[in-house]
Amino acid sequence: MSSTKVRVVAGVVLAASLLVACGDDDDDVATTGDAATDDTTTTTAGDDAGGDDTAEDDTSDTTAAGGDGSGDGEMTEAAACAADAGTVSEGVLTIGTDTPAFPPWFQDDDPTNGEGFESAVAYAVAGELGFAADAVTWTIVPFNNAFAPGEKDFDFDINQVSITAEREEVVDFSDGYYDVNQALVGYEDSAAVGATTVAELQGLQLGAQVGTTSLDFITEVIQPESEPLVYNDNSAAKAALDAGQVDGIVLDLPTAFYVSAVEIEGSAVIGQFPSVGDEPEQFGMVFEDGNPLRDCVNQALAALDESGQLDAIEQEWLAEATGAPVIEVG
Repeated sequence: MSSTKVRVVAGVVLAASLLVACGDDDDDVATTGDAATDDTTTTTAGDDAGGDDTAEDDTSDTTAAGGDGSGDGEMTEAAACAADAGTVSEGVLTIGTDTPAFPPWFQDDDPTNGEGFESAVAYAVAGELGFAADAVTWTIVPFNNAFAPGEKDFDFDINQVSITAEREEVVDFSDGYYDVNQALVGYEDSAAVGATTVAELQGLQLGAQVGTTSLDFITEVIQPESEPLVYNDNSAAKAALDAGQVDGIVLDLPTAFYVSAVEIEGSAVIGQFPSVGDEPEQFGMVFEDGNPLRDCVNQALAALDESGQLDAIEQEWLAEATGAPVIEVG
């Protein structure tokens, strides 16, 4: 074979080799591109360009079922329950409470700051349900509306609402998160000062907020000679005491301590009343009747109780609300 022919054949072989090599490079690029697309779709959460159901599901799981709300992928029993139960707004936990929101239950009339007993409990429960703090929103719910019949625009309400059989006929309650005693607040020169039994209070003018177990306690347990004065909210009841319209107002014990220490100068917690009946009075979170999220919140409360976190929150915010003299009901 002549040298010319050898050069031609060699050139053809070289060209063919280059074409094959280029074809392999193109295949490698295509494969790498597919892998990158799959990785992006799988690992990117909340990307509008994803267009992939898996990415949307991952986003929902991280926000609403991420164990402690941190998105670390560890799902608590309560979080798994909440993911199945759903919320009124997808990916958001909506909590109701009244305004103004008083200490020691809330601080600075701002339930979103996590301060105060009920605000702290609400965020601790939210974490157990898998909601980070920025996935929690609050809505204003007047006290009596919380346990009125009908559809609710909140997932649960937390607002010192006592669990009663009458209320449970139209709404659902969580397990109790605080055992509460009623107490009497009056001025230090009130005729109620020094009373050791409810019989000594029956000749006095007492007052309380409408629709509360405090009002029920006056009418059913103290049974005063005069009808109690009834007010739309605790603010009005405190104003009545300040104006001298009543000898004393009945409040739950922690609120009574705050009112006497901070809000009404010269007033005092005259006494606290022991629980009556077979079960202690308890505050519970309020749910629309039949809401499956109630069971999830009960799981969250049980976990917080077992870990000691619920008790730690109580000690932080309510430790002082214990040392009042007892007014016996017998």
